[in-house]
Amino acid sequence: MQKLTSKLKGNKLAQIILLVLYVLVTSLSLYLAQASVTAFLLLLFSLLILYYTELPDRLKWLIAGVVLIGVIPFISSTGPGYQSYMEVATVVGIYVAMALGLNIVVGLAGLLDLGFVAFFAIGAYTYGIFATGQAANFMPFGTFPLSGESFWIFILIGCFVAALFGVLLGIPVLRVKGDYLAIVTLGFGEIIRIVFNNLDKPVNITNGAMGLASVKPPEIFGYQFVYPNQFYYIVLAILFFVILAVRRFEFSKIGRSWKAVRENEIAAQSVGIHLVRTKLLAFAIGASFSGMMGVVFAAKQTFVDPTSFTLLESITILVMVILGGMGSVPGVILGAAVITILNLQVLTEVTNYLNQLSLDGVISFPEALAPAKMQRFIFGAILIIFAIYRPQGLIPAKNPVFDEESLKEGSKKHRKEKITVEPDKGFQA
Repeated sequence: MQKLTSKLKGNKLAQIILLVLYVLVTSLSLYLAQASVTAFLLLLFSLLILYYTELPDRLKWLIAGVVLIGVIPFISSTGPGYQSYMEVATVVGIYVAMALGLNIVVGLAGLLDLGFVAFFAIGAYTYGIFATGQAANFMPFGTFPLSGESFWIFILIGCFVAALFGVLLGIPVLRVKGDYLAIVTLGFGEIIRIVFNNLDKPVNITNGAMGLASVKPPEIFGYQFVYPNQFYYIVLAILFFVILAVRRFEFSKIGRSWKAVRENEIAAQSVGIHLVRTKLLAFAIGASFSGMMGVVFAAKQTFVDPTSFTLLESITILVMVILGGMGSVPGVILGAAVITILNLQVLTEVTNYLNQLSLDGVISFPEALAPAKMQRFIFGAILIIFAIYRPQGLIPAKNPVFDEESLKEGSKKHRKEKITVEPDKGFQA
């Protein structure tokens, strides 16, 4: 087995062939057994296998695009579980984008944020208020609700509004860190939820606890997006740009500044890193991703109310980052996918199966140990197991490794290029 593994590591063609065969087999399984959650999850697992191959990054992106854009929607579209599969995939994409935003704040900059769901709520209400007749209560001009074509503009508006609130949150908490920062951000998240819950008087802006109903779905050229398979492509497009932006930030000057602040603020400041600007950028950029997905969430659900933005949601997103690996982009993506799929599909299917066995009289559960009541217990136990055996995360963060010899040669070459010959002056550096 070890010999076979060692041969595969150096053989890229064999890796491609095995990956293609795996995708074909799992696709056929899903095609033949449309109601099989296992077949759907095995097909998604091909993306993780792709990550661990030694193929070039561009080829990996190309294969992942083919699987996500073509294979998964096409294969699952032939059965009755199509929309449920696309719903799960869409929710996974939403949480992945939010987890990547929180990863900037917590994983890269080292700022513990327990109120991150507040920016998600801000984005959702930003679109929900204007995509319903609610805006007519306080806007002296304009016709409301706005059409679904405004959704595409509100993705950017939600991004900027959430980033603005991220800066507003960052300004008063610059002097605190650690546990105190966690308490302040937790309070901010609760304040935002309570404000939205009570902002129905004296002027009815958010409709209070009743929420905003009949939010206009996205529309383009008269075509409305109302089904999960349609939102799947919207989320996929936004997620592509989010991942690209996060990767760019991670290895840029600002990304290195975030990591320096995370390791030691005093040392970072001593080498010229502006702490205020660096922290505010982390809060703003992280919040902007959550704001965009809040707009998508409001349009997809067509209903927004404060109960969707509780402290539990913030903690769930934080768990995704920690479980995947703080500071690791692929780890956070995997962590968000695992947590979301566990909650939406795996544990739900297990609970439904055990309930059916109980109804058929095959097995009897005490009232205190009913499967529906034990679902969160099982979820917590799984998290504990992950934390014990993978304390650094599913895919720990890795710093880029540079070849010292090539760097020295590049430095020598750079110095030689700086040397010029001028007439009557000889050599001058």
